[in-house]
Amino acid sequence: MLNLRIRYLSFFFVLIGILSFLNVVYSYYLNLYLNLNTYYISLISSLLIALVFYKFENNKIKISIFDKISTVFFGYLLLPLVLCLPFYFSTHNLTFLNAFFEAISGFTSTGFTIFENIKHIDQSLILWRSSIQWIGGLYFLFSIVYLIDIYDESFKKSLTNFISFNSSEIFKQSIKILLLYSGLTLLIFIILNLISIRSFNSLNLAFTIISSGGFLPTNELSNILKSNTQIFIFSFLLLFSYFSIFFTYNLFFIKRKSINFFYEDLHLIFYYLVVVAIFLLFFSFNSDFLKNLLSLSSSMSNIGFSLNHEQSNLNIIYLILVIIGGSFFSTSSGLRFIKVYSLFKYSINQILSFSRPKNVFMNKLLFTKINFDFKEINKYFLTIIIFVISLFTLTILLSLASIDFESAFKLSILTIMNTVNSTSYGMSNFDFYNLNYFTKYCLILFMIIGRIELLTILIIVKKFLFKD
Repeated sequence: MLNLRIRYLSFFFVLIGILSFLNVVYSYYLNLYLNLNTYYISLISSLLIALVFYKFENNKIKISIFDKISTVFFGYLLLPLVLCLPFYFSTHNLTFLNAFFEAISGFTSTGFTIFENIKHIDQSLILWRSSIQWIGGLYFLFSIVYLIDIYDESFKKSLTNFISFNSSEIFKQSIKILLLYSGLTLLIFIILNLISIRSFNSLNLAFTIISSGGFLPTNELSNILKSNTQIFIFSFLLLFSYFSIFFTYNLFFIKRKSINFFYEDLHLIFYYLVVVAIFLLFFSFNSDFLKNLLSLSSSMSNIGFSLNHEQSNLNIIYLILVIIGGSFFSTSSGLRFIKVYSLFKYSINQILSFSRPKNVFMNKLLFTKINFDFKEINKYFLTIIIFVISLFTLTILLSLASIDFESAFKLSILTIMNTVNSTSYGMSNFDFYNLNYFTKYCLILFMIIGRIELLTILIIVKKFLFKD
């Protein structure tokens, strides 16, 4: 029997209640009464569930890593059930599955939407869509700390100098995450206002960027970004969900700076500069560099935005960047650059060791003195194997639902990597509203699978197939 830590989930139901209350205030302030009652429903429901979950948990039972994973997975199912209520009870006559699909898409920071025209949605519901992403991004970051035991020591050292993660250390890091996440959201909002973007759009985009989400407050990003200056600054703002959320904190507030706190971000900076340089030299013709820069930043941070700039010859490159992903302690998805790089370097060293047996090859990360051991390489390899299996499984399922193979393959990558469909991937006109029930359930499941980290899938399978 599962020993779920439902008290862990109660905090997020309180957050849903707070954001529901803010939507009520916003609706009254701007006289948006059309969907006002729906936020009262989500407010009451979330607070009641939070109270029940907090009061009735038994903390005396020791929890295993499998139970922790189950708690996180259960959260990805239960929290959207409350988050979807404003969609379901709105005036848009959505079925419950469509409302739940929209909520799951936002909560997993994917960005697939069943709304064909955002102009037909009132402002309070647009703000609710963005709020769902913000909560989902925070839930993902908290879950990384909650599941820290499944990750390697080098990742732990990039978060803290403590060897073990007891409850007090988890609480301390969670508070730090909440403050940093909120502060960076505010900073992005201020910068967007400074470059003359409307405050309402700035708020929604701030929620989207920090959470690595894909929802827009308008139909097209080109309706918001008018000048080259706005495009240039916006492209770099997208990197807030590419680098570690602790990067700015460690940079300014850690007195005794250690390479352990920066090694992943240093690799990401080098990786980003190399990719941008390649695009600047070889792919930016006809003054398209700024549009390419936005697509690059968006793909590498797993957001997926583009400016209706169709480049079918670059679709596969953008998809590869999506698969690689960004920082481990960011809201981006992907396999994570540091894992791909470590696995690649280890593989090269192994090949060279056979051709030059007398030489010694160090499996050391660039910019650091950190060596990765064989156990971690096994984990990285298994992560890629699980990704490939998941990718082809979803591709086959989507193909069976009468989606052409190319679209099914692209959509599978975007689903598992929690990245919105756009012109960068040749998927901007994909219709989610008219998908059949089976296809929507498949996408919902794999959006969650992509968000709980692929390594956890192996732990779940091991629990059921292999007995201790």
